[in-house]
Amino acid sequence: QFRKKRLRFGRSRIHEWGLFAMEPIAADEMVIEYVGQNIRQVVADMREKRYAQEGIGSSYLFRVDHDTIIDATKCGNLARFINHCCTVSPGGDPEGRSPSQGVPLTPPASPQPNCYAKVITIEAQKKIVIYSKQAIGVNEEITYDYKFPIEDTKIPCLCRTESCRGTLN
Repeated sequence: QFRKKRLRFGRSRIHEWGLFAMEPIAADEMVIEYVGQNIRQVVADMREKRYAQEGIGSSYLFRVDHDTIIDATKCGNLARFINHCCTVSPGGDPEGRSPSQGVPLTPPASPQPNCYAKVITIEAQKKIVIYSKQAIGVNEEITYDYKFPIEDTKIPCLCRTESCRGTLN
């Protein structure tokens, strides 16, 4: 049985605003659903351009599958404020650097994302749900790896972990 978790929106050390636990959250628990408007790719492309023209610094477009994207930019919930944190590959640093080659960084509370996103189907409706990967303490920031596709135009990563890939994509 899912009980809504007590979460708060607040200033983040990673990027502007973030989402924080207001109660302990055990590993493998549903944390929050990513809520917004279900739209097609062509609509998402138009909205992304319009948001840029309107000066909206961030858009909150989350791909569900090949055809569907959830747009939480104007009508989402607190899940849209969850920040990205790079995942460490099983062999260590994803770029193959040794810790001595990296720049001294100030890591966030958790050096790895403490959550992951999963697409689930409820009554023929696909939804994105954020689950905890590990136990999360009170006031700990909720993070997950956005797993953006690789593109030519890079988006800088701000997670500041030792294993940071440097970009979100």
